[in-house]
Amino acid sequence: MPKCHCHHCQQPIEYPDELAGKETACPHCGATTLLEGESVPRIRIPKPQPRGPVERESSGDSEVARTAQKVRENIEQVIVGKSNEITLTLTAYLAQGHILLEDVPGVAKTMLARSLAQSIGGSFKRIQCTPDLLPNDITGTSIFNPKTTEFEFRHGPLFAQIVLADEINRATPRAQSALLEAMAEHKVTADGVNHELTAPFLLIATQNPIDHEGTFPLPEAQLDRFLIRLSLGYPDTDQEVLLLNRLRSRHPIENLNPVVEAAEIQQAQAAICEVRVDDKIAQYVVHLIQASRQHHDLSLGGSPRASLALVRCAQAYAAIHGYDYVMPDDIKRLAPYVLGHRLILRPESRLRKKKVKEVLEELFRSISVPTLDSGTSR
Repeated sequence: MPKCHCHHCQQPIEYPDELAGKETACPHCGATTLLEGESVPRIRIPKPQPRGPVERESSGDSEVARTAQKVRENIEQVIVGKSNEITLTLTAYLAQGHILLEDVPGVAKTMLARSLAQSIGGSFKRIQCTPDLLPNDITGTSIFNPKTTEFEFRHGPLFAQIVLADEINRATPRAQSALLEAMAEHKVTADGVNHELTAPFLLIATQNPIDHEGTFPLPEAQLDRFLIRLSLGYPDTDQEVLLLNRLRSRHPIENLNPVVEAAEIQQAQAAICEVRVDDKIAQYVVHLIQASRQHHDLSLGGSPRASLALVRCAQAYAAIHGYDYVMPDDIKRLAPYVLGHRLILRPESRLRKKKVKEVLEELFRSISVPTLDSGTSR
């Protein structure tokens, strides 16, 4: 009997001659595949154009790139050896998204949030999440004023430009839900009255992936509200020695001064929308997300919000590096941070020790990379 391989799971399939050239369900993964001889390539990827991709030209010394560079260099006075993570944090901030920092204690998650706030001269509040935390403790509450005989709204810690929700998975679902409106609409509703948050607003939530006792894991719907998820990780030997030398007398954050104003961040956020996204790039992202919905190792693929998040992050990432349009490499670099917490593995895939990162690599290999010519990129 002739044999071919499934285009999805790459497992061998034997079939009778009368089924040649027809589509059938794979007996291994259940996906529909075309029964072809071994002479046909397993994964069909269009051949690249004879002309190679054009090198991206910098848009010059742009305002966004200068602003990001000043903030990054200032934060690096406190956070040692984490330039990539700082860049990703700025990417999410300029894309007007929020960040989930998932890492073990003691790797400077709080210092990153404080350093960013001090670098822009913005207000900073910290919410220590505990099981007895109430929604009013986060958003604020109305207090009766006997002098005016009226209730006055007292703002909670959520009314700051940068808010750190420390160990968010220790708060109850009721308290966690108090953050959703602020994250999505940058406002808080209390006693039927809308209260606008201070712009530019950023929520950085942290959680410890090791200790699960007494925690309330974030549901998928709430994870999807975070633009990116990242971890700082441990420093290497030289970086940790440098860190010890810096902290010998006093903490460097005590001497950290603002290098930009909050208004400059708002201007940079507005400029992100002007970064060009070619139709080929948009189709590339859509094909990636659609492929994730059909992948045999995933029970939940990316949603349209995931497509929007990936494009918006790519715009911010390109602008931070001084470019005025998005390239496929920007999508590839950011996909693990933007999609890593949005793609849900099947239970049987987790048992096989499959990782979302491996699934993303498979998805990128199965989708042809668009080629932008000089006329498209300018």
